[in-house]
Amino acid sequence: MNAFHYAFKVKDIDTTRKFYVDILGCEEGRSTETWIDFNFFGNQLSAHVSENFPSLDYCGKVDGISVPIPHFGCVLTSDEFIRIQNKLEVAQIEFVVKPQKRYEGKLGEQLTMFVFDFSGNPLEFKAFSNPDEIFAV
Repeated sequence: MNAFHYAFKVKDIDTTRKFYVDILGCEEGRSTETWIDFNFFGNQLSAHVSENFPSLDYCGKVDGISVPIPHFGCVLTSDEFIRIQNKLEVAQIEFVVKPQKRYEGKLGEQLTMFVFDFSGNPLEFKAFSNPDEIFAV
């Protein structure tokens, strides 16, 4: 699978670095005073400082749970999911959607959790019980 690149807005570089490097453990890439790149689980995130943040919409209804749109995140292994969950808990990051299993016993069964970064960007982390079912219908 090819890596993706995603550029998004953040409030400042210092708190962005703290969340993505210190808490999540992402490797920092290039940066300036107004943007910073991260290796986000093999993908390139590019965080750009802005003062203009659109409102979130909780229009996403997934397995009976309203989720913030837009959001981004990463599909992890179950071990990686637990490791990231533990890091978020140790850092006392509040969960928007607490870690849970959705579609239990069904096609696409997965662990999922949502958090906000320090700029208010919603992130979802998930881990499929069967990785072959990521795109299954």
